[in-house]
Amino acid sequence: MTSPQTGVTSRPLPLVGVKVLDISQVMAGPYTCMLLADMGADVIKIEPPGSGDQTRGAMGFKMKGPDSMGFLNMNRNKRSITINLKSDAGKKILFELVKDADILVENYRPGVMKKLGVSYEVLSKINPRLVYASISGFGQSGPWADRPGFDLMAQAMSGVMAMTGHGDGRPVKAGVPVADIGCALFATYGILSAYIGAKNTGQGQYIDASLFDSALAFSIWDTAEYWGTGKPPVALGTANRMSAPYQAVKAKNEYFVMGATNNKLWQKLCEILERDDLFNDDLCKTISNRLANREYIIDELEKSFAAKDANVWIDELLAKGIPAGPILDYPRAFASEHGQHRQMKIEIDHPLEGKVPNIGFAVKMQGTPQQVRRHPPLLGEHTHEVLKEAGFTADQIKVFEQDGAFSVEQ
Repeated sequence: MTSPQTGVTSRPLPLVGVKVLDISQVMAGPYTCMLLADMGADVIKIEPPGSGDQTRGAMGFKMKGPDSMGFLNMNRNKRSITINLKSDAGKKILFELVKDADILVENYRPGVMKKLGVSYEVLSKINPRLVYASISGFGQSGPWADRPGFDLMAQAMSGVMAMTGHGDGRPVKAGVPVADIGCALFATYGILSAYIGAKNTGQGQYIDASLFDSALAFSIWDTAEYWGTGKPPVALGTANRMSAPYQAVKAKNEYFVMGATNNKLWQKLCEILERDDLFNDDLCKTISNRLANREYIIDELEKSFAAKDANVWIDELLAKGIPAGPILDYPRAFASEHGQHRQMKIEIDHPLEGKVPNIGFAVKMQGTPQQVRRHPPLLGEHTHEVLKEAGFTADQIKVFEQDGAFSVEQ
């Protein structure tokens, strides 16, 4: 399929020719590999026979086929093969695939790949230029390394959850899986850096990426306050610890967001609202004053905002150069004029589901626009195809099958 942005490809995608072995499940690993696949890499998703990636059967609603919408949204542009890595025959297949692979991504609990006999130490001897990335909840070392790690735990234990919500004592997680997706992004950054290095030196390396580290790495402003004042920061709802007013405010009909983040914008805001009293108020004179008296300022602003609907205020603020916007749910965000222009909802042809919606490409590559080249694969759809490409004959594949390479049971 061609690019949904232009309908054509001006030149090969940047990762064409790069071979990736995706031995991961659920979110962070599969998302990492989908990002690589979207840029042209040949991603071979290696799944356990029978059930495959756990996400295939996840979520509380059914599609036409056996795969969940979550799986369909994280595994486009990949090929799927099923291999039982607990079997000697399955490991033989992996060893052969590793010989010409560039990247391997796995997200089993630390120690599992070593126990299976497919650790970096083993595989790097087969292919020294292999970039091997392990994604886990808490990393490959440390007191928490052996703990099962999911986005919720990473948010809680990294401080993210303490910064989310309104600080009223009841824990609130970020509404989207910031630890999972953040880890995927950091892992991709590490993988591509190591791949470039391997192209230059012929030597790959091992990458240890964790949800905990990734979530904690997002805490730029919060740790700046903590290290600057010595006091742990608290959750501020939609407010910001660097600027005020900069948050959601209530208009006549609903909330919207706005930000008067410097003295010039603050002056313009007071002029629009005809609130000279606020502009001349000693409690609001400087950024420091406004941060210290945030609650008082918001209360006063909302008295004025109550006079008109949110969309009216948004237009008036934007006309004066003050950042403002509506608070949209996902249907409205995707259906918005801008969301459609940016093509943030695309459709993929699927052999069982028909047209399947997917989130569009978050980064637009003008010279090499990303493409949906492959539908999210059916479980084991490409097993024979990939093995034949690797040089195995039909008779060899039959022997592997007899030896349990593609079987659930040992």
